[in-house]
Amino acid sequence: MTAIARFAEFVASIEVPAAARAAARNAVQDTVGVALAGAGQPSARIVQRVARADGGAGPCSVLGTELTAGPTYAALANGTAAHALDFDDMCWVSLAHPSAPLVAAALAAGEATDASGRTLLDAYVVGFEVECALGVAMNPAHYERGWHCTSTIGAIGAAAAAARVMGLDAEATGRALSIAASEACGLKENFGTMVKPLQGGLAARNGVLAALLARESFTASEHAIDGPQGFLVAMGSAGRDLSEASEPLGRRWEIVEGGITVKLYPSCAATHPTIDTLIDLRREHGIDPDAVEAVEVDVDPVTPTVLIHARPATGLEGKFSLHYCAATALAFGRVGIDTFEDDALRAPAVARLVPLVTMREDDRLGRESPPLTEARVTVRLAGGRTLERFVRGARGYPACPASPAELDGKFTTCARRAVPVEAAASALDYLRALDSAASVRDLARRLAVAPPEPQPA
Repeated sequence: MTAIARFAEFVASIEVPAAARAAARNAVQDTVGVALAGAGQPSARIVQRVARADGGAGPCSVLGTELTAGPTYAALANGTAAHALDFDDMCWVSLAHPSAPLVAAALAAGEATDASGRTLLDAYVVGFEVECALGVAMNPAHYERGWHCTSTIGAIGAAAAAARVMGLDAEATGRALSIAASEACGLKENFGTMVKPLQGGLAARNGVLAALLARESFTASEHAIDGPQGFLVAMGSAGRDLSEASEPLGRRWEIVEGGITVKLYPSCAATHPTIDTLIDLRREHGIDPDAVEAVEVDVDPVTPTVLIHARPATGLEGKFSLHYCAATALAFGRVGIDTFEDDALRAPAVARLVPLVTMREDDRLGRESPPLTEARVTVRLAGGRTLERFVRGARGYPACPASPAELDGKFTTCARRAVPVEAAASALDYLRALDSAASVRDLARRLAVAPPEPQPA
């Protein structure tokens, strides 16, 4: 049996357990929140303008706006918005941001077909599990070669989610996965630019498009993933055999046992262990930022391939700068959405600290934990005092999960950047009970944004 046949049978027919559905509900809530906050970002606004001009109105909502669009453009716009702030969640198995493409694809397909909340959640879960099986086989080699897993592996996961929402049988689902394998792309070289969030949107769009084509009997090779010239080979997979990685599907649920990392800072996840550590050290030891003489951060060999901006010139680059994130954490004891607005880079306290930060590769790190999750942080202070701490993970990771109050608080803070407080509260109530929602279209009704007032000529 080919990898696609195994995946397709799982996606089309598996019964999703309640625990997996509950984890998906939290992920959907978090992703809708960050998509609402991201909808006002320049990258998202540009995609929205293109969707309006090129795609026109349709049955699907573009979150945080008055726009509607067809399912592919809605998926593109919402997936881009969800990834625009780099505040969306992370999976250490797939090395992807799973939820931006999965939620955007499933929601677009769900609005187009008037699916239930439970259908959307089941679709999220099967897409997530397929991504994890691919991640087990492909990473870290695939990621290290420069591929952005959110967009590559994410396109196949999004196709699985869209196919499940649309009720495709195993044969049609297999075609959707094969089509998505040819659509998949995304480069880490574009991190720190508008293309990075766009790649999350493209994964969502590609997944929906693949499912729509497959529903119309569009043909594709059943060996598109594991064939001699297929996805695994072309994308530099660490392994070429998916049988071991896919064998646990339906028996072990990665979304439950491995979990999802919810971001509490809107920057690359590789910065979070260092941010956490420096915020804690600043509070515990009363560090005066003016007394800091040097900050040394040892990281695993993969981290420097992601945090590529030592001297960021824009807020987007700052999200992929360990130097900037460390400096901000020490200067202010917090990192938030406003940290990555362009003006924030010019704060005098931060500008002084950035050149004092050094990132060093240590190949002893990351051997027993996923890449990007470990750091050894050393702070040297005036007078010869030195503080050092090793950290594995950060707040929001599965080992230290965000509390329900933190999840709700993050959603409300994010949503209120796009909609009135009453709409944010109504949407939160709906998402908390998504499993029993009769129609996912009700979410859009609760978040309806009035068109802007016409301007005088």
